[in-house]
Amino acid sequence: MKTRASQRGVTLVEACIVLAVLGIVTTSAAPGMQGLIDTRRLDGAATQLATDIQYVRSEAVARNQPIRLSFYASADTSCYVAHTGLSAQCDCSTAGPATCSGDAQQIKTVQLAAAQRVSLQANVGSVLFDPLHGTSTPTGTLRVLGTQGRAVHHVINVMGRVRSCSPLNTMPGYRAC
Repeated sequence: MKTRASQRGVTLVEACIVLAVLGIVTTSAAPGMQGLIDTRRLDGAATQLATDIQYVRSEAVARNQPIRLSFYASADTSCYVAHTGLSAQCDCSTAGPATCSGDAQQIKTVQLAAAQRVSLQANVGSVLFDPLHGTSTPTGTLRVLGTQGRAVHHVINVMGRVRSCSPLNTMPGYRAC
């Protein structure tokens, strides 16, 4: 009688079965990961916008100078720019920092490219923050829009304060609008 030596390692059939199972698990998990990534991108852009609104308000008071937050949107990008001067004096529709004319100065520019799958809509062209009291004129609602109908709204009241909410409570961590 011959005795067989003990086998070590993995057979080709076993390796193929493991790879097939891994492929099925990865394929089923991929759509869920994309939704999670889109949610994080939307939350990041919304948080940055809320922070920038408060930054512009505090800069107006600190500099003792009116500072404006202007919003622009095109087919492939949306952006906002914090600047001094009139609303028509700065434009951030091109790549890179905003271009300002006259005596206006650009303070901060943020661009949201279409590739980020996040966009910005505003019901006002710009909001001016008063240096004496930190109030804003006019009031406005800024909408940071993501995929799958998700959105975060930032409502700026006359006192310059921001209230954030999510329509139909589609974003975790935000109140329903």
